[in-house]
Amino acid sequence: MSETAKTPADFWFDPLCPWAWMTSRWMLEVEKVRPVEVRWHVMSLAVLNEDKLDQLPAEYAENMRPGGKAWGPVRVVIAAQQLHGDEAVGRLYTALGTRFHNEGLGVTPEAVAAALDDAGLPAELIEYADKDTYDTELRASHKEGIDLVGQEVGTPVIAVPGSDGDQIAFFGPVVTPAPKGEDAAKLWDGTLMVASIPGFYEIKRTRTQGPIFD
Repeated sequence: MSETAKTPADFWFDPLCPWAWMTSRWMLEVEKVRPVEVRWHVMSLAVLNEDKLDQLPAEYAENMRPGGKAWGPVRVVIAAQQLHGDEAVGRLYTALGTRFHNEGLGVTPEAVAAALDDAGLPAELIEYADKDTYDTELRASHKEGIDLVGQEVGTPVIAVPGSDGDQIAFFGPVVTPAPKGEDAAKLWDGTLMVASIPGFYEIKRTRTQGPIFD
């Protein structure tokens, strides 16, 4: 890789997840301080959990079921990608996450409609929230990320080049609030470092605070 080439970072997200939102804002900060290009992809918590709904808390399971809150936003994002290109994905994710999480509006049709307007995308894309038109493409995008990292994770999934250049994927990092400036750079450097170690799999500790949206 030349000195001017940017390191690709493939990022899979579900707009519902506040922790993925934290990590995604960190990655935008990383793009400012390191030669990195984030490539955005959709994964789906509904697809991830569809075979284990009976193991989930009742309210969460209800959101994951067909027709639940988890399906609409990812369907709108995948429709935006199919109809308006990959560049629309990150832009719409930022708009959705800002409305859902930072502004605390939750996952509502009104929030999705406002996000489409924020992202400069056609209002009629919201119609795909209740359609399975692009579910094949949604599942394919989800599968691409999960196949890299394995089934025992949630969102986000990030894939970066390992020591041999092949993609190494992992869940996380889970962090709050999103690091900025040199802290963002240090976390990124550490992420690449552990990804370069063959056989490295996991570091984890119990979360003691919720997402801080700043």
